[in-house]
Amino acid sequence: MIAEELINQMIPPLKLYDTVDKALRWMDEFRVNELPVVSNRKYMGLATELALIELPDRERQLKDIELDHKDVNVQAHQHFYDVMEAAIKNKIQVVPVLDEELDYLGIITVNDTLAAFGQMSALQGQGSILVLSMPERDYSLAQISRLIEEENTKILSAYVSPDEMDPYKIKLTLKLNTNDLTRIIATLERFEYRITAQFNENTEYDVGRDRLDMLFKYLDI
Repeated sequence: MIAEELINQMIPPLKLYDTVDKALRWMDEFRVNELPVVSNRKYMGLATELALIELPDRERQLKDIELDHKDVNVQAHQHFYDVMEAAIKNKIQVVPVLDEELDYLGIITVNDTLAAFGQMSALQGQGSILVLSMPERDYSLAQISRLIEEENTKILSAYVSPDEMDPYKIKLTLKLNTNDLTRIIATLERFEYRITAQFNENTEYDVGRDRLDMLFKYLDI
């Protein structure tokens, strides 16, 4: 499932000439802590509740505010695992989606990614997600599969993508059929694989403003 398929059409972007008051009202209405700001179809960054709530002048326009996460986005063709990883790493509830021309297409919420994860889990069985980073020359799915299967675990799906933090590395996202990653992580790290994120869907999620708090404890960078 790719990012474009998960865009939430119900949450509109803010404009540079919108006020702090409008941004906070929309965040409350849509029950998110951030909203994207767009100018001439270009993504300018996220207006965040944390940054705006303390401002005394609620009529101040967003063009006069320093926006956050200007470089955080995914492209339409990227896998929803990348959306999930962007949300977790940056501790945000919404992830902007851009097209090949870097024009703004919409946003995906954390709930959207969790729903996509749930659909995949329903088809493939319960399990966890593990994200590894490695030099491309060291990539061997056969070896990684062998190490994982030695821990009585199977790989349900695998997805390779570039590592945005290092052009000489790749990211390998694995869907596994187990909820206990402790021994698997220890084994992979023993063979010098770097684990950048882990996620287990069998958690009680708070669907309110703090719904990310439970999710972040699975991040291991």
